Amino acid sequence: MTSDPSLIEDEHLVLRLHPHWKTLVRPLAVAVVVIVIALVAEVLIPSGKAAAIGRLAVAVVGILILMIWLIVPILRWRTTVFELTNRRLRMRDGIITRHGRDIPLARINDVSFSKGLLDRLLGSGRLVVESAGEHGQIVLTDIPRVEVTQGTLYRLVEEEQNRLDQDQRNHP
Repeated sequence: MTSDPSLIEDEHLVLRLHPHWKTLVRPLAVAVVVIVIALVAEVLIPSGKAAAIGRLAVAVVGILILMIWLIVPILRWRTTVFELTNRRLRMRDGIITRHGRDIPLARINDVSFSKGLLDRLLGSGRLVVESAGEHGQIVLTDIPRVEVTQGTLYRLVEEEQNRLDQDQRNHP
């Protein structure tokens, strides 16, 4: 029995990943700019009763912008998960509504990766999974340690194929 009820019998989690942290750089940079602008606006607004309303307006607008540009991307990053088990590749995402996709390892034909210059510097990349079926090619972007992930996925696909071949020989 497994602790994760979504796993089938004899299935165990091998690798669990979120998108690379670089996906949060732009929202964090925008947050810093918004905070700096809000602080400068607070200093430039003169004191007085009318100024208090102006300061409140600046604070409210700043908080709303921060919520949109910071909280939503963080939630999206946190709720996006790529999991490798010994039987399938699982992808889950969504903040309010959830979406999931499972690809049995036995249906995966090819696994490759690519890395641009920034990806090489940060240790991330694009994982391309070719599978038999109606969807064909799946491209997963911003995968941390993409080479290790590709190697692990390839090894698991080979092990699953060997297991299926063994089962077929034992039960013709």
